[in-house]
Amino acid sequence: MKISELNAPICELGEGPIWDAERNCLWWVDINVGDLHQFHLATENHKKIKVGNYCSAVILCKSENLILTVKDGFAQLNLQTGVSTYLAKKEEELPNNRFNDAKCDPAGRIWAGTMDFVGNRAEAGGLYTLEKNLHVQQKLANISCSNGMAWSADEQSFYYIDSPTRKIAVYSYNKATGEINNKRTIVKISHKEGMPDGMTIDTDGMLWVALWGGSALACYNPTNGKCIRKIELPVSNVTSCTFGGENLEDLYITTARAGLSNRDLKNQPLAGRVFVCKNTGSKGLPAHRFAYHPIFNSTKME
Repeated sequence: MKISELNAPICELGEGPIWDAERNCLWWVDINVGDLHQFHLATENHKKIKVGNYCSAVILCKSENLILTVKDGFAQLNLQTGVSTYLAKKEEELPNNRFNDAKCDPAGRIWAGTMDFVGNRAEAGGLYTLEKNLHVQQKLANISCSNGMAWSADEQSFYYIDSPTRKIAVYSYNKATGEINNKRTIVKISHKEGMPDGMTIDTDGMLWVALWGGSALACYNPTNGKCIRKIELPVSNVTSCTFGGENLEDLYITTARAGLSNRDLKNQPLAGRVFVCKNTGSKGLPAHRFAYHPIFNSTKME
């Protein structure tokens, strides 16, 4: 499969790619500098929106706005004005923590997890949901670095990655209530393969996982835990992936320069680029949208 770079700026910590079929574009973030990126496929037009506040993920919404996770909570971005406003805050009492990856589930609620980004303390974070009424619920505690999430096509299973465990876990999932239980480990990833980061799922139920430090994107069969495909990349820190394009058959892959030495950067000039692997032979699922109507009395994000 041919891999090419998107004609877009290099990111310090590129993350959270998501395909927006309505706008025919790809969104992603650069967490450390707080930038939101948009790339239109047809025109190859790139746009950058300065959000700040460790913007870590972007979620599509059933309104015309976007939802973002930032350092200490959830925000909505008005695309017409460029103004971000808080919807809900969490873990304000933990100044060394920030939100990381986030996804919307089949019921239209947002799942987002946190991590200690200052001292890398183990089990300092949690996993939360933002409900349609903007109530925040904690789903898991003692999380070290909350990352990849995906739901099975039958909406019975929730796949989840806490990166330092080097495992992909699956939970039984109740769409109506958002409850998860019955945790099992389905994939174990060795140190030499890298650390599992962001994740997406295809229509065959296979899990595509970015391998931080592993220079690759790996595809795992959740029924037996085996790696069935691997896409090698010319950079070591691969962060996340999503299917996109007209038929959802192209893989968009974010990467990072963060964590690399000057020598590494010299040997990896493409680190921080967004890559695309077209016509993969697999097909993704449309992104779920947050089922919520925008409010206008929320607190402006400074």
